[in-house]
Amino acid sequence: MNLEKEPWFHDAEYMSYVGHFLEMPELKKLDTIVHHYTSTRLQHCLRVSYMSYRIAKKHGLNAKATARAGLFHDLFFYDWRDTKFNKSHAYVHPRIAYRNACKLTTITPLEKDIIIKHMWGATIAPPRYKESFIVSFVDDYVAMQEGKTTAKYKWNRRKYFKSLPSFSM
Repeated sequence: MNLEKEPWFHDAEYMSYVGHFLEMPELKKLDTIVHHYTSTRLQHCLRVSYMSYRIAKKHGLNAKATARAGLFHDLFFYDWRDTKFNKSHAYVHPRIAYRNACKLTTITPLEKDIIIKHMWGATIAPPRYKESFIVSFVDDYVAMQEGKTTAKYKWNRRKYFKSLPSFSM
């Protein structure tokens, strides 16, 4: 655990909102699922949750609901690259995440909107609350940061494999 890269563990207020969920098997399972090649789904959810919480708190919005819904926004257990549905993953996974979150705790209407609408832009239903916009934009930002790390990782591996001697027959 790198506390410098995981500042949420130092934030007592944030941890009072979501810390107990991190002990649940369902959330622990997210830490075993690769999300954007170089992170786990739990790491992604924590990044989105904590950054969204800080923005909501700074602007006097509902930081607790934002933190909780941000943590649950990708609470699904299938590999979206392999599992296909009749509707797009962008439409389906927020609804699955919402249903899974409801199994863990009571979800408020605000938290429901945050979870269901976090893919706004890839889906057409706009968020109803400012907190929902925050999580949607932060999710995009975190995904882009993770994508940048992934691209760097793949680029560095490509260089490594190019330097290996080729074997011809």
